[in-house]
Order: sequence, then C-alpha cells, then structure tokens
Amino acid sequence: MSCIETIQAYALRSVGIGERLLPRDYTLCEHFTLIGSGMIWNVYYGAMALVLGFFFANALALGKAAQSKWLRKPAEWFIFLFRGSPLFIQFFFAYFLFLQLKQVHPMFSGLTAAGLGALIVLFCNTAAYSGEIFYGALRSIPKGDVEAADAYGITGFQRFRRIIWPTMLRLAWPAYTNEAIFLFHATTLVFVSAFPVLQQRGDSLYYASYFADKTFNPFVPYPILAMYFILFTLVIVWLFGMVNKRLNRHLPQTQRRKVRYRPNLLR
Repeated sequence: MSCIETIQAYALRSVGIGERLLPRDYTLCEHFTLIGSGMIWNVYYGAMALVLGFFFANALALGKAAQSKWLRKPAEWFIFLFRGSPLFIQFFFAYFLFLQLKQVHPMFSGLTAAGLGALIVLFCNTAAYSGEIFYGALRSIPKGDVEAADAYGITGFQRFRRIIWPTMLRLAWPAYTNEAIFLFHATTLVFVSAFPVLQQRGDSLYYASYFADKTFNPFVPYPILAMYFILFTLVIVWLFGMVNKRLNRHLPQTQRRKVRYRPNLLR
C-alpha cells in the first residue's frame, strides 16, 4: 500500500471512517497517518472543554468573589475539589460514577462513552483552574479603573461589561494561555485512565502505544506524537497571542504583556 493509499484508508479511522483493521506493515507513513488521525480526538476534547469551560470559569470567578456565601462557598469548594485532586484520579472516579448512573436509568448510558463522559471531566477540571486564574485577575483590577467608571456614571452590568470583565481578561490571558496548553496535553489521559477504547478508535497516544507495542521500538511513534503536540501548541500560542493583542490594543507597544509558554512542571 502506497503512502497516498494509507492516508486515504486511515486518516479518519479514529472517527470510524476508513479501514476497520489496523495495518500489519508498520511503515513511517502509517505511523504519521494513524497518530495524526488520533489527534482528532485530542483536538475535540481540548477545544470543546476549553470553550465550554471558559464561560463556566467566569461564573466561578464571579461566584468566588461574591459577598453572598451561597454563591461564594459552592464556587470555592468546586475549585478546591478539582484543583486539589489529580486529573488521572478524576477520570477513574467519574467513570465509576457514570457506571452507577447507567444502572439507575438507561438515559445515563451516554456518560460512559469517552466522547461525553471524559469531556465532562476535562470541562470541570479546566473550569476550576481557569476560574482561579480569573479570580486572581479579578482581585488585581486597579481600583482606579473602577473609581473612574463610577465617576463617569458607569454602574451595574454596564460597568462589568465595559470595564471589569475586559480588564480581568487582559490580566489573566497569559496565564490562561498556559492553562489551555496544559488542557490540550491532558487529553492524552482519556484513554489511558478509565474510559475504554471502542473498536480501536483511540486518540493519538493510543495509536502511538499500539505501534510501540507491535514494533518494540518506542523511539519512532512517541517522537512523532510529540511533534504533533508541539505543532498544535504553536497554533494555540499563536491564536491566544492574537486574542491577547486584541485585548491590549489600547496600550502602548512597550506596555503590552506578551503571551509566553511557561510549562507546569508540577500540578
């Protein structure tokens, strides 16, 4: 099978399109194609959890900063729970919980599938970390900005929309960029934790592990996997850099905070 035929047969295999059987000839083209096919799941988990978690993280930050304990305490405990426990363990506990719910009623059966159940775990995890980032930025808003808004008669929701929320995002965006990168890397834990791989339709790490087991040579598939993640990390840094530039467009060039990738060595 030529490389073109391999791409046609296996490029979308991770989503159920193409050849059903995995190849027996482990060529370099098949390594790149199948691992790249598995990246579809990583991008899906990362993009969906990031978009949905962004709005929930804003709500958590506002809830934690609220004066009412009925809003503050649930936000604090949610953030503490998902920041205080390892993501790997969260996948195990979530899958066990979803299995119990599935036995209660068939309507919960979809939660045991990785496409939905694992997405919920990633959504809660990134919302907790991002909520703490946004809360810190919310506390760091200069009082002069709020006082100036009051002086101009900008109050209530209009003050939040035009002054507080944009300033919060501007201060939190560099740290939030690193959270987005970490979330994308954390998607590799989905199929190695608790959620099963159905019909061998796994993510990029699943196919990299498959080639490493079959060829007894991990020094080919895993560097390919790392290359894919490095490329997508560069895409994330570029996209978030464009947003950061938009958020800081009113500042002089010398005062704009640039987005830099700072990996979390311990988390």
